[in-house]
Amino acid sequence: MNLSPILISIKTASVSIIVTFLLGIFIAILIADMKYGKLKILIDGILTLPLVLPPTVVGFFLLFIFGVKRPVGMFLLEFLSIKIVFSWTSTVIAAVIVSFPLMYRSARGAFEQVDKDLISAGRTLGMSERKIFWRVIMPNALPGVASGGILAFARGLGEFGATAMIAGNIADKTRTLPLAIYSEVASGNMEGAYSYVLVVIIVSFVVLSLMNYFIMKQNKYSNKGV
Repeated sequence: MNLSPILISIKTASVSIIVTFLLGIFIAILIADMKYGKLKILIDGILTLPLVLPPTVVGFFLLFIFGVKRPVGMFLLEFLSIKIVFSWTSTVIAAVIVSFPLMYRSARGAFEQVDKDLISAGRTLGMSERKIFWRVIMPNALPGVASGGILAFARGLGEFGATAMIAGNIADKTRTLPLAIYSEVASGNMEGAYSYVLVVIIVSFVVLSLMNYFIMKQNKYSNKGV
């Protein structure tokens, strides 16, 4: 079994989850605190859209943005000598875009469930907004935020459609685990496909176990607060 797809997938998912995790938390806080209802619904819909769109459609839009004949792609190539399409960077971009809604929705839900009285008490005691976030909001929202991060990591690891569109299926460069499984089946090498499928199943089981652990932890905190 060629280890390259496994290493590429782990590398892609690891880098993408750092971006997704930080960006998801930041935007979730902004949207959770937003008071304009209609604008909030509109922005939330846009941010969640990749979750319901077919991955190939997401990949199409990424190609439309980063293609070498498109304004953004041309600018990056001509002025910065960076080619996004059919590169490892494009696998990360695809993973970030498709996994972001899971992180964002989980984090936003966790932040909105934090007891507002605790936040008000912190302000009454003279705590700065930064201290309130790190000492009040995050500890209470951590199980939900962590669950979102785990789900986003798994989604990035298993991304296929958008990756195939913008990154292609280049051996030892952009061929991730899902693409490797597809390639092995297409070539009739079922034994190789079984090996990759087994790896995906093991990783998925570990991810689900971690997610269930954090959900149980969150429920435990919720029951204590009742």
